[in-house]
Amino acid sequence: MARYETASRWEATTPGPTSPVGAAAPQTAAEIQRLRAQITRMQRRSAQVDAIPVHPELAPLFPEGGLRPGAVYSLDAATSLLLALMSAPSRAGSWCAAIGMPELAAEAAEGYGVDLERFALVPDPGDRWLAVTSAVAEVFPVVAMRPPRAARDGDTARIGAKLRDRGGVLLVQGPWPQAEAALRLHDPEWTGLGQGHGLLAAREVTISATGRRFPVPRSVRVQLPGPLGAPAAAAGTARRPSWRTVHRIEAGHGSDAGSARLEAVG
Repeated sequence: MARYETASRWEATTPGPTSPVGAAAPQTAAEIQRLRAQITRMQRRSAQVDAIPVHPELAPLFPEGGLRPGAVYSLDAATSLLLALMSAPSRAGSWCAAIGMPELAAEAAEGYGVDLERFALVPDPGDRWLAVTSAVAEVFPVVAMRPPRAARDGDTARIGAKLRDRGGVLLVQGPWPQAEAALRLHDPEWTGLGQGHGLLAAREVTISATGRRFPVPRSVRVQLPGPLGAPAAAAGTARRPSWRTVHRIEAGHGSDAGSARLEAVG
């Protein structure tokens, strides 16, 4: 903006070599209006954010309908939540990476809908986990990371600047300073078991998000995993689907502890 203002002032005080001084004023006013309109268009475009897509069932959690480029999201320890957030970006063509999660298997990621053709694992980055995260964020639009310890403010600021420069997103299992939003999974409910017998058919959970730009929590109730692995609408009283498949949940933390064999029958 400063360049345009400087140019306008120069034109206002320096008439053209062949134009009368009196004729320069209308031309200058028109040029100022043109420059103002151009600046307004540029500012409007810069204010528009092309969100990184998430599954439609999770979109209500985010003001932009998806992950905000350049942002960090703080997640709880539920591995299923992390994989659910990465499934849609990977299917849409974005490369995703998970750092510092040695127990996470590629098969588990695929079970939740992550495209393994665009997914990389860095199980144990060692003491240089921040440097590894920064390097991966250079080329991967979506990076998930579990910090082994709290990071210093200077380190988090540098990673934040890298994300903003590249337009990437960082999903952190644990607290993170200046996170765009905090997401957690709670109130899990399994269905399928009868009076001491039967097969686990589905799990419904509530996912809540609270952010700096939306202090009132947003929440959705979904099946996670859904019939095809990725999140699905909560079944409610609807008829059980007539699919038969098996999903394996990798051992994780919090709401995901342990493993379960899921099989639904029509």
